[in-house]
Amino acid sequence: MKVLVGAVAVLLGIAVLLGIGVVVLIVDDDAAATEASDGGGGLQGVPEEFRKWILKADADCTEPGMTPALLAAQLYQESKFKTSREEATSRVGAQGPAQFMPGTWATWGRDSDKNGEVSPWDIGDAVMAQGRMMCSLMKSAKNSGYPGGVQALALAGYNAGWGRVQEYGGVPPETFARGETFNYVKLILSSMKRFEGPGLLTVSGSGTGPDALRKASTRMGTPYAYGGGGPAGPSTGFCDGTNGYLNGSCAASTTTGFDCSSLVQYAYWPKLKLPRTAEAQYGATSDRPVARGDLKPGDLLFWAKGGSGFIYHVALYAGDGNVLHAPRTGRHVEVAPLTSAMPQGDYVGATRP
Repeated sequence: MKVLVGAVAVLLGIAVLLGIGVVVLIVDDDAAATEASDGGGGLQGVPEEFRKWILKADADCTEPGMTPALLAAQLYQESKFKTSREEATSRVGAQGPAQFMPGTWATWGRDSDKNGEVSPWDIGDAVMAQGRMMCSLMKSAKNSGYPGGVQALALAGYNAGWGRVQEYGGVPPETFARGETFNYVKLILSSMKRFEGPGLLTVSGSGTGPDALRKASTRMGTPYAYGGGGPAGPSTGFCDGTNGYLNGSCAASTTTGFDCSSLVQYAYWPKLKLPRTAEAQYGATSDRPVARGDLKPGDLLFWAKGGSGFIYHVALYAGDGNVLHAPRTGRHVEVAPLTSAMPQGDYVGATRP
């Protein structure tokens, strides 16, 4: 929406936004309730409170270039899904998670969440306005005949204004605004895969465990960040001399994500306020052990070197012999077989929070 992203932000964004493959998770339990974690829309790595609005904005647009992943990648680039006035107000006055300037908001803003207020700070209002504007820009792009593709042209129009796209007959070149719009378009298109979820991601059942698994599954694709994340969601982490490094550099300090135990803490919060570390989570739940043959969705699984001693990893049981976890630096929140998620000899056991 605005010409703001400098070279540093672009480089950090490229470091964080890595593509991942598609995983299909089906948790089949004999409980009554069934809920699709992503609405069946093929979306992952998105905060829970944004998901339904992204899927609705996509559904309301008939342009084939519109996808949930495109909207998600754009929101991440605009605000990293931040919603506070301190974190989501730009130096030129763009506001909210979709970074609307007041004049543009007056055109596209609606009370989409029906709370009686039309506000760029409301997630529903902002995302639906983003979707309406992008859909309109895609129609203009399709009719323009300009090269580059409708997604790229629409993104350029969102960032710099459609008039600039017309001026240059396509996406403005790197020479325009120090490459801001050029890099904005390139980064969002290259990062979309991170948000492209499986066509089916279903968690069956109700209760504390399935609900926690369902919540954690909405974070599939989020990067691993040692020391990062917590009840409020992903955050940057830190390196401690041993952990958090990738190729000799401290990746954790520049990666917004979860580590294994913060993902579990986030999943159960606030219904159950588990402690922060895997070791402490084991201590808080070890009086409720679960045999391997009795595992249910949402149960916690633990690993320690040699199967004893310090607990170094925790995961959520995802059904059908799989776990959902944040494995290690350089990886993302993902589903993996229990037998290979971590060394089998390190498996300690499972508990039920």
